[in-house]
Amino acid sequence: MFVVGLTGGIASGKSEAAKIFRRLGARVIDADTVSRAVMRPRTDCWQHVTAVFGREILKDDLTIDREKLARIVFSDQQKRLQLNSLVHPAIIHQVESLVARIEKTEPEALVIIDAALLVETGFNRRCDKVIVLCAAEETQIKRLVERDGMSRTDAQKRINAQLPLGEKVAVADYLIQNDGSLEALQREAGEIFKSLISCQSAKTL
Repeated sequence: MFVVGLTGGIASGKSEAAKIFRRLGARVIDADTVSRAVMRPRTDCWQHVTAVFGREILKDDLTIDREKLARIVFSDQQKRLQLNSLVHPAIIHQVESLVARIEKTEPEALVIIDAALLVETGFNRRCDKVIVLCAAEETQIKRLVERDGMSRTDAQKRINAQLPLGEKVAVADYLIQNDGSLEALQREAGEIFKSLISCQSAKTL
């Protein structure tokens, strides 16, 4: 088992990189998918979040309106920290369970944990290697506006709310500057994947 953390700034191409690594043969755990699962209606996490933020954040089917919740927490740092304290333990527990399940059935697997808050939660310390994607701030804003339909103001809020990129870069074993084409990202991810396979082989010797 070889565990790799994949993280980076918002709209840096992290999800696209994860798709590339999956196609190359890695097992990918998407922390965002996990977060949706742990906040399903009537779970413990859902109960805690709705108790703090109110049922106004719920859709008609009782699922949490993630966009509405995001608007609240990205406008108030204390509320964002409060949400993280409620949700992160559940996400980490579930990610650890998934890693353990893969290790039991596929002990030779190369597992990539795709997590925007990998460093903020300290989970990077549990990884054998860490990959950080970054992009110029203007590139991030452009992608958020075009991809998610955000205003530039909201896009800037999301960027400002994140851990300074330098703190993520400081723990990176591999750094991808992703301001270019998808083809360039594919090439760089491919080279990193080869290196990871070599590191995994060296670890098992």
